[in-house]
Amino acid sequence: MNAKELIEKLKGGALAKHADLYRDIAAETERYVGAIERFTELFGERNEVFLFSVPGRSEISGNHTDHNHGCVLAGAIDRDVIAVAAKTDDGVIRLQSEGYPEDRILLSETSDPSSQPDFSSGALIAGMVDGFRKRGLPVGGFVAYTVTEVLKGSGISSSAAFEVMVGNILNHLYGEGKTDNAEIAKIAQYSENVWFGKPSGLMDQTACAVGGFVYIDFADPKAPLIEPIPFSLSDAGYDLMIVNTGGNHADLNADYASIPAEMKSVAAYFGKETLRGIDESELLSNAPILRRTVGDRALLRALHFVRENRRVEKQAAALKGGDLTSFFAGVNESGRSSFMYLQNVYTNQNVAEQGLSLALAVSDGLLSDKGCAFRVHGGGFAGTIQAFVKRELSEEYTAVLDSVFGTGSVMRLSIRPRGAVKIDL
Repeated sequence: MNAKELIEKLKGGALAKHADLYRDIAAETERYVGAIERFTELFGERNEVFLFSVPGRSEISGNHTDHNHGCVLAGAIDRDVIAVAAKTDDGVIRLQSEGYPEDRILLSETSDPSSQPDFSSGALIAGMVDGFRKRGLPVGGFVAYTVTEVLKGSGISSSAAFEVMVGNILNHLYGEGKTDNAEIAKIAQYSENVWFGKPSGLMDQTACAVGGFVYIDFADPKAPLIEPIPFSLSDAGYDLMIVNTGGNHADLNADYASIPAEMKSVAAYFGKETLRGIDESELLSNAPILRRTVGDRALLRALHFVRENRRVEKQAAALKGGDLTSFFAGVNESGRSSFMYLQNVYTNQNVAEQGLSLALAVSDGLLSDKGCAFRVHGGGFAGTIQAFVKRELSEEYTAVLDSVFGTGSVMRLSIRPRGAVKIDL
């Protein structure tokens, strides 16, 4: 369909067939129509125009475990990046995201990571093309316009959603949608690691690409076990809340880097590169010498890793069995472990600023003993917390947290059942 035909379909209610992705079909229809109109302004009329969607993600459990080959539980959320795209035959990718300058990538210049600046959107696009080619997958030029609800700095993985979107477009425009989304996630990790310059794990990309709840075991990071878990949080009567505390992320690189470094210093004592495969009894029997050689905090963080790995497996089993009581117990235990042992709820560089601690304290007062759960979300030190809130408590929870951290601080979400998709009308 061309742009005009797509708009007519949308205004006729065609997006309703994707009600599993969107709560407010009318509002999302308006968003898609606006994106198509802007696409046409930028790139002119096209004979065949396609629509795409990729969700953001939330880490559910497994705080700072992936970098030591651990287990994680993640979920796609109902905030997404959408794209309007069309094929071209000029060997160029032109992609403009709302509010940003256009990226223009020559397919002939996507073999050398030094051709793009580190930490740029152009690097992510070129890296996806390079990753597709390295796997023998077809690529080609396209023009695209994107609009996102997965906002930068919101803790729901804007860069992973963007990477996966580029792969989603390439897959459907040139590969007939045959490449599995889990494979696209691996290509996205390659793009972020090698081209963008960020040594991320695979959790973010997998959650965005695969959708729903997903359990990931990184025992073999080159071939992680990926297991989708079909469970509807919304049907169970819960909202997933992400609270942005507005903390300052500046100069936190040392804090983030210290976690994998200290965990790996413990692993090195046992002659290993990562903590995976080391059990708690080994840590405790060697505690005296570990305390002297790597320090108490490194040992505490290693204990967090070992216990968090077991916890993730139990939580995944609980979700499979529909046992929310056990699942939420794991969420709360994960949060306590992150606060006490992992120690990533605030930075020692600025102890006066403890937004995450405050958000957790307020959540404790509102949610404890009410069948809910809450924990630090993502990397920590600043940013966001996560809460699973009974729907009848959601308005009160939002009002109180917004009063503390500012209107709009609380994102009310649900787990989205599908990941990267082409939106067929």
